[in-house]
Amino acid sequence: MRPTLIRLVEPSDGPALADLLARDRQLRARLLPARPAEFYTPEGQASVIASLLASHGDGLAWPGVVVTDGTVIGQIGISSILRGPFQKGYLGYWVSSPHEGRGHTSRAVGLALRIAEDELHLHRLEAHTQLENLASQAILRKHGFRPWGIAHEHFYADGAWRDEMFWEKKLSAAMRRPVH
Repeated sequence: MRPTLIRLVEPSDGPALADLLARDRQLRARLLPARPAEFYTPEGQASVIASLLASHGDGLAWPGVVVTDGTVIGQIGISSILRGPFQKGYLGYWVSSPHEGRGHTSRAVGLALRIAEDELHLHRLEAHTQLENLASQAILRKHGFRPWGIAHEHFYADGAWRDEMFWEKKLSAAMRRPVH
């Protein structure tokens, strides 16, 4: 088993992410929104990373990459962080197709849960999966997420509105007082 790490995304990750996203573009068309061609270039990813790091600086996100053997193989992040009475964020992740089925995604989710609790002090994490994405649903179940509803025609991708299942996980940080 190869080790899996996650870390905060860095500007220098742009070329690697562009390469991974471009390679899997057609494979993931059903799962991701349509993007302009420049999104799949190092320059496009540099712009995305700058925006993600700005959100991180504002306390609204924790944008990371999934790494094995010193190589970026995907992304993981906690976005749309809400403070006050909510103390929650949304978990999103992907690993490039050559690295799927090797446990990297599941290990990355486990590491992101630790960050959500220990660094971000969140009470709750949520995630969305398309109904057909059984692999992602299995990972969420393994890490204690529970499904709590289905949003019909919730997400537009690959020319159609897609139904999505909503997932939730209460974190042990729940015993802490809200951070404002």
